[in-house]
Amino acid sequence: MSKANRVAMGETVLELAKKDPRIVIVEADMSGSVNFGPFIEAFPERHFDCGIAEQNMVGVAAGLSTCGYIPFTATFAVFASMRALDQVRNALCYNHFNVVVVGSHAGIETGPDGATHQAIEDIAIMRALPGMTVLAPSTPVMTAYLTEAAAYCVGPVYLRLGRDKMNELYEVGASFPIGGSKQLTDGSDVTIMAFGTMVHHAMAAAEKLKELGVSVRVVDMYSIKPIDREAVEKAVCETGHIVTVEDHSVIGGLGGAVAEIIAELGAGKLSRVGIQDKMGKAGQPQDLFRMYGLMPENIVSSVQALLG
Repeated sequence: MSKANRVAMGETVLELAKKDPRIVIVEADMSGSVNFGPFIEAFPERHFDCGIAEQNMVGVAAGLSTCGYIPFTATFAVFASMRALDQVRNALCYNHFNVVVVGSHAGIETGPDGATHQAIEDIAIMRALPGMTVLAPSTPVMTAYLTEAAAYCVGPVYLRLGRDKMNELYEVGASFPIGGSKQLTDGSDVTIMAFGTMVHHAMAAAEKLKELGVSVRVVDMYSIKPIDREAVEKAVCETGHIVTVEDHSVIGGLGGAVAEIIAELGAGKLSRVGIQDKMGKAGQPQDLFRMYGLMPENIVSSVQALLG
């Protein structure tokens, strides 16, 4: 059964709170969107709704962290990474506080809400902040694991979640250590690296390419920072070609992170599938994925062009 990762996150935070009284939530009028309702019902005294005041939300979370609590903040990814950036940088990162910043409804899945609500720069921003860990799970099982890992990670964590339901790719009990990645298929011709929603598109593209005789390795790069450098080096050595896929700008996201490693290695060929240097538009998510070239067929075309 499919489930939205934001829902899986809310379920996990509740389970953590049952065992750990330090878990609290600080949110910006997002309780329904991120499934915090059951938590609020069970632990009303550990819930702080700051309203549409994301900067204050981060400040409150920082303060609670100094008192020994483990706060989860939640708002739209676009507001967590931009409206509250000053507070995230100077209150959380500068002090290395243990706060989990949940950026929900990331990428262009907020379709009809338009550019103002579409976070397509958030990874580039959060990745640049000193001491910030950046995680972007692809499935509910992975989200549950990384939500718990984020709670007990030293320092601030940005947990990027989409809006829509995701089909499961992993077995319950699978592990996803921070700084790691997960190889879903093996191949010798090209490696497709993706995160979040785009992992599912990458898997669909791999199936199409297999029918065309192309051997494809698909790697779920859920840990954007720290990134799994070993996985990138292995892909360069064993396949030579890498295609990164993300519902994010091609500037500064996963493609940028992988490009940095490839440049340092001085080897490998890279193609980046993502949103070009453009703002988002209002529309249904699938229409936007098609408009911005993020569909499986676009990934297939990028692989074919890279392989020549």
